[in-house]
Amino acid sequence: MTERTTGKQIHLAAHFPGVNSTTVWTDPRSRSHIDFSSFQHLARTAERGLFDFFFLAEGLRLREHKGRIHDLDVVGRPEALTVLTALAAVTERLGLAGTVNATFNEPYELARRLASLDHLSAGRAAWNVVTTSDAFTGENFRRGGYLDRAERYTRAAEFLATARELWDSWTPDGRQRPFAHHGQHFTIEGEFTVPRSPQGHPVVIQAGDSPEGREFAASAADIIFTRHGTLEAGREFYADVKRRLAAYGREPDDLLIMPGVSYVLGDTAAEAQEKAAEIRRRQVSPQNAILALEQVWGVDLSAYDPDGPLPDIDPDPASDLVQGRVKIKDPFAVAAKWRALSEAKGLSIRQTVIETTARQSFIGTPDAVAADLTEFVARDAADGFILVPHLTPGGLDDFVDRVVPLLQERGVYRTEYRGATLRSHLGLREPVGKD
Repeated sequence: MTERTTGKQIHLAAHFPGVNSTTVWTDPRSRSHIDFSSFQHLARTAERGLFDFFFLAEGLRLREHKGRIHDLDVVGRPEALTVLTALAAVTERLGLAGTVNATFNEPYELARRLASLDHLSAGRAAWNVVTTSDAFTGENFRRGGYLDRAERYTRAAEFLATARELWDSWTPDGRQRPFAHHGQHFTIEGEFTVPRSPQGHPVVIQAGDSPEGREFAASAADIIFTRHGTLEAGREFYADVKRRLAAYGREPDDLLIMPGVSYVLGDTAAEAQEKAAEIRRRQVSPQNAILALEQVWGVDLSAYDPDGPLPDIDPDPASDLVQGRVKIKDPFAVAAKWRALSEAKGLSIRQTVIETTARQSFIGTPDAVAADLTEFVARDAADGFILVPHLTPGGLDDFVDRVVPLLQERGVYRTEYRGATLRSHLGLREPVGKD
């Protein structure tokens, strides 16, 4: 049995894979990303593993590549909050987190939907606040995609503050009060129709590594969803974000840092490494390697051999070859970095994409993975992890069966839910209501 090393507690969440190259679609165990049974299986597995929450990403428009729907997008994916509301009926303690865009929604309407989910789930709702200035996505909405990067964060900050004003417009003892908000982006007043929720406010998640994202999270979020590739990079990020909290009158424990990570288990270290390499090869098929390269270069590279060298032509920064994906800020710098890596290691296009697009992974035996997760949290590189499985819906089964018991033996993970709300799982203070 693993030696008990009681210490800083680990938080865990489950990410239902979204529009990316995480899923190994060719695996016969890969199932639907649309059927409710898939969402239910993954959520129930997470609850069996005593996870804090289930995290569902969402996009507002299908991406396009060369004028066609991107091969890795899921056509027909149900709306996030609708799925989470259905999951509230088939789970009991698991938190339910949904990505909802603050650029193309309105505070009153969204605050009402989130408060409703929080009531129906008895205090388990969470909102992952995202923004976009993408005019391509904006074509689906009246306001279009006119916001630049700085302005979209300004709007998001006011949006979140306004939503909290609405949630606070009911007193803790159930009395309704009128609200009035007059700001740069929103001027609204009236009466909020949904009483104060069981956990005060839904938990707020912010996804972002940029300086703007870090500052927004420090000022207003309960959780920051991030990514970093090494222990040292994680510690640097952790220290930077936690340091920003004091400027907003907040304590270090008021914001949890939970990077998105993957994992691969094997009976031996060698077996785990072999499985991980095969998973990466299947995630980055020859076709997907060219797609990833075209996102950087912005030109048609279909004539290039995925097993050959990188192109020697320059990227086209004004390209609209790829629509609906985040633009590469400096494609010339990325191309130069990839070329240098490819030349130094003798990598092909496909091998380069595999190496440069890998998410932080924990690879090894169950005991080794449990030890690594424990070290990351103990050394302040994270407060926990959002696990992104490579299979849907059964991708978490082996982690819950083989790693969770080892974390419990180490004394760094709960053996039962002690509270009913998501805030209680996360150890977050409930917002103080106004009398």
